[in-house]
Amino acid sequence: MITRRAAARLLAGTAATAAFGAAAHAEDKVVKIGINLSLTGADAEDALRIKNGIVMAVDDANKAHTVPGYTFELLTLDDGSATAGQYDPAQAATNARKMVSDQDVVAAIGPQMSGAGKAMAPILSQGDLATITPSSTNPDITSPKFAEQFRPAGKPIYFRTVTTDAFQGPNMANYMAEKLKITSVYILDDSGAYGVGLADAYQAQIEKKGVKVLGRDRLDPKAADYSAVLTKIKALNPQAVYYGGVGQAGIKLAKQAYDIIPGAIKAGGDGVYGATFLNGAGFPAADGWYATIASPHLTGDTKAADFMKTYATRFGMSPEDYSITAYDGTLVIIDAVKRVAATGKPVTRSLVRDAIQSAKVPTIQGIVSFDENGDLADRTVSVFQIKKDPNGKMDDVSAQYHYIDVAPQS
Repeated sequence: MITRRAAARLLAGTAATAAFGAAAHAEDKVVKIGINLSLTGADAEDALRIKNGIVMAVDDANKAHTVPGYTFELLTLDDGSATAGQYDPAQAATNARKMVSDQDVVAAIGPQMSGAGKAMAPILSQGDLATITPSSTNPDITSPKFAEQFRPAGKPIYFRTVTTDAFQGPNMANYMAEKLKITSVYILDDSGAYGVGLADAYQAQIEKKGVKVLGRDRLDPKAADYSAVLTKIKALNPQAVYYGGVGQAGIKLAKQAYDIIPGAIKAGGDGVYGATFLNGAGFPAADGWYATIASPHLTGDTKAADFMKTYATRFGMSPEDYSITAYDGTLVIIDAVKRVAATGKPVTRSLVRDAIQSAKVPTIQGIVSFDENGDLADRTVSVFQIKKDPNGKMDDVSAQYHYIDVAPQS
């Protein structure tokens, strides 16, 4: 039996031990990882699922003391705005300046959207701050042709754990021509950097495949009614419609296209992949849409089983593939900090950037490494189709997006 005095001594000892642990933890050097995602607006649900993957990786590293003597903290910034209704490039630029001005931020994860990436990259370059995007796919940002614009300080600072639309658009064009056997298509985009670039890349390849492009239009993401363009498309009677863009316009397009052109094959990129699209468009409007992601399909991989279980238990929701590319990107940053710290040198932005550039990190998606421009070595594009599963949650990507195959590469 424990006496009151013994209990008091035990509690005092426990408190002292806890205080010692806290003091030891307090002696750790703090390094910050910036996060820039579109947490407000049309793509907020997917942004949250991406953020959760980042949080998991950082919490695991801190708990395991992966980098002895260092504790990771997160600086989370939102580039979405109520005015824009989605990502806002001006806000993204402001966020980049905040990251650069905080000297404890040694690297970042994000942005989610390419339009934000184009606004952030020059600022991050001047601040010598590397970022790893888990979902931004516009190829211009990392292209040597645009180096003066997007990396004015010289070295690549924009890395990816996904491939680019130079592969996502053309590979889906290959799939639709070779597997779906379409002979005609109408192309739409949402006027954003991602949407226009994706649609451009898709159009160039679908024309090479001999498919007739009956027309192309640009949607205003803030407009409520797309019936005029959809009625025009209906009169032309294409076999398929391809949409380059994100959720704000894509959700309205899906709802209205279901009523006006129900028989057309409908497809898009990763802007129509995720819980945001499922919840926004709903069923039956979302049913049948094809979508791609710019990475291997990861949530269905047995290597991701533990991640999937832990994520769902912790956050009460199912992850998406880009939750994993975000988790993996964070592992790359943690590994970079660990390698720099092991040299005994200060953990600076410049050294962390160099370590990211030379990364060969085992992750859920395999070994992550980058080419000389910061692009992921793996060029895989995965194809899905939405097919309603009444036994799954309506916003569960794993239940509602049925994986088909890797898209044929150009």
